[in-house]
Amino acid sequence: MSQGPRSGLAAVSSALLAMSRHLEVRDVLKTIVASARELLDAQYAALGVPDDHGGFAQFVVDGVGEEQWKAIGPLPRQHGILAAMLQEARPERLADVREDPRFEGWPSAHPEMSDFLGLPVRDGDEVLGALFLANKNCGRPQGGCGFTEDDEELLSILAQHAAIALTNARLYERSRELTIAEERSRLAHELHDAVSQKLFSLRLTAQAATALVDRDPARAKGELQQVAALAAEAADELRAAVVELRPAALDEDGLVATLRTHIQVLDRAHTARVTFTSQGVRALPAAQEEALLRVAQEALHNALRHSGAQRVEVSLVKRGPGTVLRVTDDGGGFDPTTVRRAGRHLGLVSMRDRAGGVGGRLTVESAPGKGTTIEMEAPGG
Repeated sequence: MSQGPRSGLAAVSSALLAMSRHLEVRDVLKTIVASARELLDAQYAALGVPDDHGGFAQFVVDGVGEEQWKAIGPLPRQHGILAAMLQEARPERLADVREDPRFEGWPSAHPEMSDFLGLPVRDGDEVLGALFLANKNCGRPQGGCGFTEDDEELLSILAQHAAIALTNARLYERSRELTIAEERSRLAHELHDAVSQKLFSLRLTAQAATALVDRDPARAKGELQQVAALAAEAADELRAAVVELRPAALDEDGLVATLRTHIQVLDRAHTARVTFTSQGVRALPAAQEEALLRVAQEALHNALRHSGAQRVEVSLVKRGPGTVLRVTDDGGGFDPTTVRRAGRHLGLVSMRDRAGGVGGRLTVESAPGKGTTIEMEAPGG
């Protein structure tokens, strides 16, 4: 008899600890649902976070395969039992959800559900979501629900802690957004202070050169040389300000996750297909991670803006004692020797400087009509 409570408490403790380990809202939701389903031994579990338009901002399920979930179709609306839990903020324990007068049916691909246990996830008076389980994996009493009062009490405890975990995750995400906004604001001030004076001098010098072109070509040539020098200084100041700004996501999530997120955004924003793969890469020193990220961003910018590529592939892999970043596109390509003579065109000098600054090296393979591969090898990983 004593073994049961101990094992039950251990299961609850494991579920609560699992929820507290995650900071991203989506990860917290998945952990809540998986923990509830395992803890109460149900076939299905789900948690819906409502939006302000009668639907769900997020809806996470456990026990339904990916193919079946896709076949079910769009996210459900707030109706039937789900709406009752959200609006009335009370538990629902039913012998057969299909016989409840509020039941409004399911899509054809939806799994069949009978006994049902659901309750709201609340933070004070605010309802954060609706958590429910279906089809208890045990024998059901004649005409009754497989879920018991004890199950309802246990799920209530889990829901209370789920509310705390979900609230903390939301606060964390808002904090990250504020941090990113603050860094953008700081960068704007850095760029203004570092570059505006140089640009003002450049403008005055260019005006002087224009006035001298006809009456004193030699002096005009000198002024134009000064324009070139000022422009180069302004570019260096800009680069220094950007280098100083370490992305917040890199500090929080690490290089692999940050690159994956960045590439997913680019893939949605451009017509070209942009993909990312990673293999065997562990955490690197901060300077190396930043250098690899900046080189990847520069190479991606070139591929998507200048090459006309239809496909861009980014990989980050462990190679011997080091880590190798590779960005390959199927675009128009170029002659690397010509570009090298052109100085800073396509940011190749900047990328080589970044690689060299952390003890790595950069190689560029390209030819007109043959696409481009940019590879950076860093010593760690």
